[in-house]
Amino acid sequence: MEHIVPITGYVHFFLVLFVPLHPRYDPVHGRAFAGTRPHKQKWRQGIMNRRRAMLAIAGSTTCALFPELGNAQAAWPSKPIKLVVPYPAGAISDYLGRYIGRVLSTELGTPVVVENKPGAGTNIGSDSVAKAAPDGYTLLLASSTNAVNVTLFPKLTYSPTRDLTPISIIADVPNCLVVNRDFKANTVADLIKAAKSDPGGLAYASAGPGSPAHLAAEMFNRMAGVQIRNISYKGASPAMADVIAGHVPIVFSHLAAVRGAYDAGKVKILAVASKSRWPVLPNIPTIAESGVAGYEAGAWYGLMAPAGTPKPILDRLQAALSKMRTPATAEAIRQQGADLRISGAEDLKTRLDSDIKTYAALIKTAGIVVE
Repeated sequence: MEHIVPITGYVHFFLVLFVPLHPRYDPVHGRAFAGTRPHKQKWRQGIMNRRRAMLAIAGSTTCALFPELGNAQAAWPSKPIKLVVPYPAGAISDYLGRYIGRVLSTELGTPVVVENKPGAGTNIGSDSVAKAAPDGYTLLLASSTNAVNVTLFPKLTYSPTRDLTPISIIADVPNCLVVNRDFKANTVADLIKAAKSDPGGLAYASAGPGSPAHLAAEMFNRMAGVQIRNISYKGASPAMADVIAGHVPIVFSHLAAVRGAYDAGKVKILAVASKSRWPVLPNIPTIAESGVAGYEAGAWYGLMAPAGTPKPILDRLQAALSKMRTPATAEAIRQQGADLRISGAEDLKTRLDSDIKTYAALIKTAGIVVE
């Protein structure tokens, strides 16, 4: 009830101010003129003069009463922006987050502080942004993991579709199918043949339940008609280390995590999990062209803000991100195993909604649960 008096006061103010300015209002009798008869012309002329003067006063008065209407969004940003990366430092997500931070800082003229906030499969960092003030000063480097977690965590403390608003997809990060250098398979066809000859005998390493590597491998199992069992690790690094050491023969990984070992000859990349071959690895085929038609698996990263963030702020953020559409930026991100994709809010919303459904079906079919 405390808001009724001020609002009523403002309504009364505008009624008192503007109703007498109507060209057919009779200020003596407090009613509208019935017409424009000659004896009323002097009244009308006087009123029109008063109207011009009082409109000028009204403009100044309104600005004084409601300064926040013109200043709140026009002043943004007036302080540093925080970009939450819900992953540990050093990963492809961290690289993208810091690259985005530099671009936004340059374009918006304010510092952008990248805060790594990992934990609970990105839920800790994502939840903190979902619950932040929708003022444009807290942003999230979102990913396809946000779509996965809707099903993977039945008691998720936030909703990526209701509590966050999309700004744009930043990049796609396809996986690649990697094996130890001494593993007998040199092609996807070799791997499928080996797996079918020994159902459940082969194993792949993953970064844990519901991780991109886990989902990519389970999708491969179903689409290739094989049974390769999962060995979960606490993170991508120990999973890759055991594949390099030969303890586990297979892993799905993004290029940035495997490039060093591949260049050193410690692992083989049998195929990439994208629609087309990667420009940085032109001689390596896709999984789809290697016999598993339609196979495509990877992650995406995008920028999101708390739900309710004003549209003018979202528009400025999108405009700033569009400056990343340069050959130099595309090449820098490509060298990290990602494809630049500044596609806007609608594309991110569509991808998020689609992935929630896709991963829900895969997680339920594969019986994936968080340990």
